[in-house]
Amino acid sequence: MTRLLRPIIAFFIFAGHTAFTAPCQFESQGEGRVAAIVDARSVRLDDGREIRLAGIEPTATTKQALTSLLAGRDVTLRSTDDTPDRYGRQGALVFIDESDTSVQAMLLAQGDAIASAEITDKDCAATLMASEAQARRQKMGRWADPSAIKNPESPDDILAGIGRFMVVEGKVLSVRQAGATTYLNFGRNWTRGFAVTISKRALPAFESAGISPKSLENRRIRVRGWIEGTTGPRIDVRLLGQVELLGANEPTGVRP
Repeated sequence: MTRLLRPIIAFFIFAGHTAFTAPCQFESQGEGRVAAIVDARSVRLDDGREIRLAGIEPTATTKQALTSLLAGRDVTLRSTDDTPDRYGRQGALVFIDESDTSVQAMLLAQGDAIASAEITDKDCAATLMASEAQARRQKMGRWADPSAIKNPESPDDILAGIGRFMVVEGKVLSVRQAGATTYLNFGRNWTRGFAVTISKRALPAFESAGISPKSLENRRIRVRGWIEGTTGPRIDVRLLGQVELLGANEPTGVRP
């Protein structure tokens, strides 16, 4: 890791850590046997509980990979909270038998899922991001497709994915504030170009980390989130982990 990156590693989730370490050992929220794969991110246990795999967004291959990994297996659930979501699903990291590696990390390392940045524990989040980075380096699964990481210089390509979770890499050309929203603009045309928006309520997370959005101007970043917008595509950043600072000469889609 370079001297430049050390001062900011506490503030951005970098994918240069070794995958498959075991920092995601939160409190156990029970055990069970997987009775059914409900969808690409949810399973049902034999006691009737429906479990949503926290920390990932699915791809076209996630459900098949999840079936191969979990069908009929005994699992342990770990999380900081077992409160069900509004659909009655319990969010958790899922571990097979006595494994120290979460199923989420396995899916990410195979290129069968995308890290969502919803896990806010720094060490656990870094491990999940490292697993994804491993797949990107090896061009596995989703990352074998060059279009898996979007280029902000082609905003129409990004806009075509409205309503989908995407990863975009590029240079922030300007940072502007309009009312309660900060815009990281990747294009000269603010109306049609790709932009990242940071609402006023999300700024304290940046400020408490000692990061000014203005400091991202002319820096290359990788950002992930749901594509919104009408004339121009947007990603609304609610969590600091949605943003990764990239080295000036780093190849697109790859961590050194």
